[in-house]
Amino acid sequence: MGTEPTRDHRAERPLGDLGFTRTPGEEDPRRDPALLDAIAKVAPGTELRQAVDDVIRSHEGALIVVGDPHELSFLYSGGIRLDAPFRPQLLYELAKMDGAIIVDSAIKRLAWANVQLMPDPTIPSDETGTRHRTAERVAKQTGALVVSVSQQRETVTVFVGHARYQLDPVADVLAKTNQALGTLETYRQRLEQVLTRLTALEFQNAVVLDDVLVVLQRAEATARMAERITRDTVELGSEGRLIRLQLEELVGDVPGERDALVRDYHHAGPGDEATRALARLSEFTYSELLEFARLAELLGYDRTVNPLDTSVAPRGYRILSHIPRLPEGVVRRVVENLGTLDAVVRASLRDLEAVEGVGGVRAREIRDGLRRLQEHNLVDRYLQL
Repeated sequence: MGTEPTRDHRAERPLGDLGFTRTPGEEDPRRDPALLDAIAKVAPGTELRQAVDDVIRSHEGALIVVGDPHELSFLYSGGIRLDAPFRPQLLYELAKMDGAIIVDSAIKRLAWANVQLMPDPTIPSDETGTRHRTAERVAKQTGALVVSVSQQRETVTVFVGHARYQLDPVADVLAKTNQALGTLETYRQRLEQVLTRLTALEFQNAVVLDDVLVVLQRAEATARMAERITRDTVELGSEGRLIRLQLEELVGDVPGERDALVRDYHHAGPGDEATRALARLSEFTYSELLEFARLAELLGYDRTVNPLDTSVAPRGYRILSHIPRLPEGVVRRVVENLGTLDAVVRASLRDLEAVEGVGGVRAREIRDGLRRLQEHNLVDRYLQL
């Protein structure tokens, strides 16, 4: 299949040479699923956001609690019981009164208005304003979603449980997300380059650990950037439709490639240790992701090993997953029976047919699929020159 792809010695190269920038949102509080779900409920395009925007435009403030009215009733004092269908215009009018507004969990009905909330005053709060301090304590005490609209600053802050998040203006989020899309495109291009090189080396049975670590590093960085943009699109709501389409096209199956890579190369095999390694990888800090020693250790190797001198052989999960219409169960059984990608490539039709669930037709599909992947890889490599 031609000469071996050029291997650059990147294990000790500076961060800039790797093409990475610090991934925005490393400490993004929106990684909390409960908070992200809460943000979605007040995102552009929702009726709740329409009401909140009306309140801001009128230079009013508001305190809105979303939850089960019966479960929250112990916090109430006074107020007006409504039990009326939720309408943004009605909520906006009710916000002109001083008290809080209680909305049911489904945001279908307005339960109470002009309510004085009395959360436990011993609950710690770092908020300075009365409205925000009440919102934080109610959220911590009940777990309910509380939306606080500041009259003076015209900002919207979401509280749920112990999480707090101030919504940015839609235009600002759009600008940051479009910038992140550009970064993601760069990440994806560089990931494709190292994936193409790795595929060529795998077919030549010439992979060293350094090749694997470069791909793993870039795949994880790409996946993290995509996750950050996904959170942005949640916050953007209906304003993020085009970005969601672009994101889907850019990301493809990067998470699947990353997972298959770990199962291909984990020293202990593709089972439970590989699964735990993937879980640990998601917990790596940005700085840990840049350390090849940490990545090598994640794959079950001694962190003192020299990645450039350590030959490794793929099991074949990643390559076989690229063959169309080949079920995951069949891929697993082929690898379990033959052991390595090199053995799969060299296997005869009879060897493949002997694997449970393969048979004659699928054996030929595997052989033809591997040949096409080798041919496509050769073309891709020349296009990158």
